Amino acid sequence: MSPASHAEPAVPARPSRAIRTLVVDDDPAVVRLHTAAVAGLEGFEVVGTARTGAAAAELAALGGVDLVLLDVHLPDISGVEVLHRLRSSRGWAVDVLVVSSSRDVRTIRQAAAAHVVGYLAKPFSREALERRLVDYRARRVDRPEERAVALAQAEIDRLVGGGDTGVQPVVPRAADAATAQLPKGIAASTLAAVLAALDPTTPLGASAVADAVGASRATVRRYLDHLVRSGAVTATHRFGARGRPEVLYRRAAA
Repeated sequence: MSPASHAEPAVPARPSRAIRTLVVDDDPAVVRLHTAAVAGLEGFEVVGTARTGAAAAELAALGGVDLVLLDVHLPDISGVEVLHRLRSSRGWAVDVLVVSSSRDVRTIRQAAAAHVVGYLAKPFSREALERRLVDYRARRVDRPEERAVALAQAEIDRLVGGGDTGVQPVVPRAADAATAQLPKGIAASTLAAVLAALDPTTPLGASAVADAVGASRATVRRYLDHLVRSGAVTATHRFGARGRPEVLYRRAAA
């Protein structure tokens, strides 16, 4: 057997330096808890904290921040507005992990449209946060300050024409197929939330999607299987050092 037949799956290069993290929450106790969790993990460094949206946007815009742990409910502006400001000031050079009690579909859609790396719904344990950060660290690679990401038409419509303007976003044909005739046990509202939690560029595991929509992993897997069969979502496998491969999902392009 030739050596090529033993090729291992490609593994992303690990970042060469600590991931500089900004913790944002209006509750000082939560800030302390999240700061301790981040600081206790190898490969992470807490470079600042903020308790308002304006302060968070200003600190992250200065550079020197790779990842923002961002709450949505802030006393001045919302975390969604902070996301918009970050994308305007630093493009895709800073990643955002949303940590919030907001579970409504609109907020999750807005976060997904801004290409966050994850959405962890409160309340959650320190272990859950640490698992999410470790997974992010494993997927992250060093990159330049700007990275170009081509948006599908549905993403453009969501960013420009959504909200309360009355303009309906264009839904990809694959998503139309997923919702046209729903099988028994599949609810349209839950299906929309699962689809909104997925990103066309960054794949997520079933556990991450379950955290985002506030449903059980078994329930989310049922919806993901339906979306894969309909073509609205694609599934790939990530092979770890041991154990079964993890299935990762991403929204199909329009």
